[in-house]
Amino acid sequence: MTKTLFLNPPSYEGFDGGAGSRYQARREVRSFWYPTWLAQAAALVPDSLVIDAPADELDFDETLRRAAGHDLIIVHTSTPSVPNDAETAARLKAALPGVRIGFVGAHTMVLPEQTLQMAPAVDFVTTGEFDYAVRDIAAGAALAEVAGIAYRGGDGQAVRTRPQPPIHELDAFPYVTDVYKRDLTIENYYIGYLQHPYVSLYTGRGCRSRCTFCLWPQTIAGHAYRTRSVEHVVGEMAHALKLFPQVREFFFDDDTFTDDRPRAEAIARGLGRLGMTWSCNAKANVPHETLKVLKDNGLRLLLVGFESGNQHILNNIKKGTRIDRAAEFMRDCHRLGILVHGTFIVGLPGETRETIDNTIAFAKDIDPYSLQVSLAAPYPGTELYAQAQANGWMPTARDNGLVQEAGIQQAVLSYDSLSSAEMHDALERFYRAYYLRPRPILRIVKDMLRDRQVMMRRLREAREFFAFMAQRRQPAPDAGAPAAQ
Repeated sequence: MTKTLFLNPPSYEGFDGGAGSRYQARREVRSFWYPTWLAQAAALVPDSLVIDAPADELDFDETLRRAAGHDLIIVHTSTPSVPNDAETAARLKAALPGVRIGFVGAHTMVLPEQTLQMAPAVDFVTTGEFDYAVRDIAAGAALAEVAGIAYRGGDGQAVRTRPQPPIHELDAFPYVTDVYKRDLTIENYYIGYLQHPYVSLYTGRGCRSRCTFCLWPQTIAGHAYRTRSVEHVVGEMAHALKLFPQVREFFFDDDTFTDDRPRAEAIARGLGRLGMTWSCNAKANVPHETLKVLKDNGLRLLLVGFESGNQHILNNIKKGTRIDRAAEFMRDCHRLGILVHGTFIVGLPGETRETIDNTIAFAKDIDPYSLQVSLAAPYPGTELYAQAQANGWMPTARDNGLVQEAGIQQAVLSYDSLSSAEMHDALERFYRAYYLRPRPILRIVKDMLRDRQVMMRRLREAREFFAFMAQRRQPAPDAGAPAAQ
């Protein structure tokens, strides 16, 4: 086996490049998801190493020191970070003569030739799920024989190999938690609404929903929900409890863990026997009877993408949910004592000043435990991106488009009914309108009084949040500038 490094590279300070379906960006408070996709591939390559530079706060020099001695470096990249990652690859290549570098991720699948052109130091990129591709390359296979990549031919032109079919035998993968234990410092991973320390992983790949903005289901993962067996998942969680006795919560990062409700209930019962506290992604249509099974077996919180409080917008993005059903779902969660972290998006197709007000009012009405507000992000490979290109909705001129120079998400869409500047300003208005109310403030104070560790964390997050908002209060992008491609 080639000595292989799996790298989440240094980037903007606090940049969460490990984020899954979308929104690789710096967050309002310190937040890092686990680099699960890299770690899962690393589990297939003996004696490999995973380095998560942003979470470990490693600069390039320290990353280079740790990379020395490796012959193959696999870098996870994303649309917002490609320019920075290309520069990192060039510096690694200059400092480590003979090293081979491959880029992986959704961006390389959608734009393989462009990625190779942007990153001259990169030898190959992957064009689908990359687990087996990088395993085979690490094992010494010739690039021309490896499915699911594009590489530089003898004439310097990009050559694509045969496609890598979706992987269905997910039980064949080794436990990713063993790689976490070997290579990662779990205390470095924070998510504001999860207890700390936490561990997240996938029990399946793909999502049945058709949301036009969501990146991975439209590119790498697909719209079939391919799952690990109940026994395999519960077995890994029993193993993880022994590996990480300090962990307070486990999170299942499947795009929609509740897509297969009988399986979710069966896993929940297994977790209940283990006495675990856990959380997961869910859609706002889970019936009361399933919610009760999950809650009775250790579920603490659901992460739910509500996106908008306007039904017309939900229809525009093919969300497949109804406002009235989402409200009923929230009433069930409140009654059962299930916490909900709601995510909302400003700037989806059809957005106006009035629909933003609708969504703020809806968020107040359903009253999730916490929420996150993002700006609509048209990633290449998504239907939203194709619509934006066709309709001239992307007027922002920046090299990396989706984020500002500090890695903060920026409004890149603009409509006749709503400018980029108005979207930019609406994000902070949304947060203030929601959180500066008695109920959220009382919840936060109660949590802080119950647990000193939570108190210290919330005070730190408050400082980070207000500093973040102060930094993003820069002039909104020029709505008349040409589009970034």
